[in-house]
Amino acid sequence: MVTCVPSTRATSALASGPGSRFSAIRWREQTASTNADALAEARTGHPEGLVVVADHQTAGRGRQGRTWTAPPGASLLVSVLLRPPRAVVEACATAVAVAAAEAVEEVAGFAPRLKWPNDLVWPGDGSGPDRKLSGILAEADWAEGGTAAVVVGIGINVSWPAELPAELADIAIACNHITDRAVDREDLLVALLQALDRHYTALVADGDRQALLDEWRRRSATLGRRVRVELDDEDVVGTAVDVTPDGHLVVAPDEGPVRTFAVGDVIHLRTPVL
Repeated sequence: MVTCVPSTRATSALASGPGSRFSAIRWREQTASTNADALAEARTGHPEGLVVVADHQTAGRGRQGRTWTAPPGASLLVSVLLRPPRAVVEACATAVAVAAAEAVEEVAGFAPRLKWPNDLVWPGDGSGPDRKLSGILAEADWAEGGTAAVVVGIGINVSWPAELPAELADIAIACNHITDRAVDREDLLVALLQALDRHYTALVADGDRQALLDEWRRRSATLGRRVRVELDDEDVVGTAVDVTPDGHLVVAPDEGPVRTFAVGDVIHLRTPVL
C-alpha cells in the first residue's frame, strides 16, 4: 500500500507561476515504481501533467531492465505523464534531461553534464571516470490511432552517505558530494518541473527539436569524447561527433564509416597519456 504525503509547497509554487502544467503532484512515502504508478494512471485516461514522487522505491527500474535502488529519502524520485504529438515522442526524455541539468544548476549550484542517451554525470577533476548523478527511463504506452502516453522517470541523487558502497564508489555520486549547498528535494522538484514546462511547451508548439538538441549538445559530456558503444553483438570504439534530430548518437569509429546508434550502452573512454 502507498501513502500519499502532502506536497503543498511544491504544488503551490507550480500552480502560481510557470510550470502549472505539472501541478498535479502525488508524493508517496514508498511505492514499487513511480513509472509503473504513472503508467497505470495513464491507462485509466489520466490527463497529461500527472507527477508521481516517492521517498523510496522498492522496485525502481533503469534502462534495459536493470534494477535501480536508492536509500530512502536520499534522492528525488519522480515520474511525469506526458501526452505529446507523435512527432516528438522520442524527444520527451531529452527534454527531461535538459530540464534536470538546469534544475540542478539552479538549486545545487553546479552544472552536471549529460551522457548519452540521458544520464546526468559529474566529470570531477578528470582523473577518474564520470560518475552518475541521475538516470532517466522513458516508457511509451501506445493507444489505437497512434497516440501515446509517455512516462518519463528520473532519479536524482541528492543526499547520500559520504562513503558509498564499494560497488558504487567509482560510478555514482550525489549532490552533497559535490556542493556544500543544502539541496531541498521539493525545491529541486519545482525547478525541474518549471524547466520541463518551458522546454516541453516549446517542443510541442511547433515540433521543432533544434533548440532542445542545441541545449543538449551544449551540456553534453559525450560529444567530442572517445567512446565505446556496447551492443548485443559487437562493440564499436570511436569518437562521438553529434546527435541526430531523433536524438540518436553519431559516432566516427576508429575503423570504417560513420555510424548512428539509436540504442546501446556508451562508455566514456579516457584518452591515454602518451
